[in-house]
Amino acid sequence: MDEATLVNATVADRQAVVVKAGEGERLPVLGTQVRFLCEGAHTGRRFSMMEVTLPLDMGPPPHDHDWDEAYYVLEGDVRFQLGDESRLFTQGDFIYAPGGTLHAFKGASSTPARVLVLDAPATMEGFFREAAREITVFPRDLAKVPALGRKHQLRFRPPA
Repeated sequence: MDEATLVNATVADRQAVVVKAGEGERLPVLGTQVRFLCEGAHTGRRFSMMEVTLPLDMGPPPHDHDWDEAYYVLEGDVRFQLGDESRLFTQGDFIYAPGGTLHAFKGASSTPARVLVLDAPATMEGFFREAAREITVFPRDLAKVPALGRKHQLRFRPPA
């Protein structure tokens, strides 16, 4: 597991970071893979960015939270739910979900989709790390998701 390279260019509570192709910490989270590109510790918690790989029909259940998120589809197809609406997005599409927006997404193509995810302020890392540790046996461990979400200020909702 390669770590991001910290560049000797620090401004107040922020650090320049370089993550080369194939590098960065990777975690298995709820059937997906999360690769950390820029952690909140390097941005003064202003934002974090991850690359998420979504196999077919895998992704988070409907949820909302107080922070903003933005998504850019790098490859493959992704089914997004925003509020009551569900739409298919593909390579090059961008989605912004302001804090408080009910949303969910999952891979919708035969090959895994890849999505850049930006959260502002940086909040999701703690949930991803704990989920990777605690939710390892499917479907048995899925019962832990609601309490884990509450601990990290995510409000999971029943699927529509």
